[in-house]
Amino acid sequence: MDILIIAGAVLSLIGLIGLIYCIVSALRARKQGLSDEEMRVRLRGLVAWNMGALFTSILGLMMVVAGIFLS
Repeated sequence: MDILIIAGAVLSLIGLIGLIYCIVSALRARKQGLSDEEMRVRLRGLVAWNMGALFTSILGLMMVVAGIFLS
């Protein structure tokens, strides 16, 4: 079951990279001094990426835990 642990760790890392991307993109949008409506449009697009990255990270962590229990 070592492959499950490794695959889960890789998946969690991909999710973490996605979360960092969302944070950096939101901070860049904040520094641009956009109006409220432009900021909402920009952040609305990031919400989908954020939820996808969070789901990917959680799925990877569940794989790691399952791999540990099955070892």
